[in-house]
Amino acid sequence: MISIIQAAGWPIWPLILCSIAALALIIERLSSLRPVRVAPAKLLDEVLAITRQSLPNEDVIRKLADNSVLGSVLAAGIRAASQDHVRDEAQLRQSFEAAGRAAVHQLERYLNALGTIASAAPLLGPGTVVLSLQNGVGHEDILARHVGRDRVLVGRTYVGGSPLGPGHVIAGYPGKATHIGELDGRLSERVQRVAQAFSEAGLATQVSGNIVGTIWDKLLINVATGAITALTGLTYGQLYAQPGLQALGLAAVQEAMAVARAQGIVLSIQDPLWAWQQAGAGLGADFKTSMLQSLEKGSVTEVDYVNGAVVRLGQALGVATPVNRTLLALVQGIESRLG
Repeated sequence: MISIIQAAGWPIWPLILCSIAALALIIERLSSLRPVRVAPAKLLDEVLAITRQSLPNEDVIRKLADNSVLGSVLAAGIRAASQDHVRDEAQLRQSFEAAGRAAVHQLERYLNALGTIASAAPLLGPGTVVLSLQNGVGHEDILARHVGRDRVLVGRTYVGGSPLGPGHVIAGYPGKATHIGELDGRLSERVQRVAQAFSEAGLATQVSGNIVGTIWDKLLINVATGAITALTGLTYGQLYAQPGLQALGLAAVQEAMAVARAQGIVLSIQDPLWAWQQAGAGLGADFKTSMLQSLEKGSVTEVDYVNGAVVRLGQALGVATPVNRTLLALVQGIESRLG
């Protein structure tokens, strides 16, 4: 084995490291996804036997919820029945279904992370670059920690899309801008090649020499409307018809701009109103933000990398961010119901 590694040279080390990480994840997932942790044998029969006699007290319900994933679903329904004895069958079914969706989300956390690292490992060669187009601030640091900062390109896109399958994404609003760049602002050959490949594929892409500023420009737009629509459930057409919500969005953007300036980041957006208006520019009245779509699907949102990033950086820099802090807490409160 050692002779094989020596013959392959340094390019094999990224594959070995990814394989070790994948093996660790597999072991952890096998432990977390054991039947006794997900759906213990005879648990349902035992719960039915107990509830036929009487509804258990809160201490028993809490122990059931901590027992397993299935236990948490059953506990949610029993708790709902205990709190309101006149609930009809439809209401109880809703309680069980909501808990079931949360359980599915909890299991997805284990499966998606493993699938991502397992699929990425064979792709990491000596010249491989990893690009994130996710909303918010902080994803690039996570990528850098796992694949190395020298491999990372970052960017932002205003093109909405929906995955149809592996390697197959449909653009909901094509023609909007996409910007990518090096973290240090270099106009490198590799970033220009990536931009050219994207453009030739139909995703019009420009290289930015100030990608950090570009990221924050997009962050301001996400801050303006994302959390508000997630909390209210409003589409853009409904949102822009509410003047009071505009004032809230502008206040959140002003805080984010103050945090960016405290870091010395050069923004192209100078007016919070422009960020508010740009969020819905060219989009239909029925458009839903990604945060709202995530909650509707029962998934955790990107709020921690949008409003949460503003709050964390503001705290470190001594910049007050009460509006973003409130929006963050409210959205996270909704997420906590997802499991």
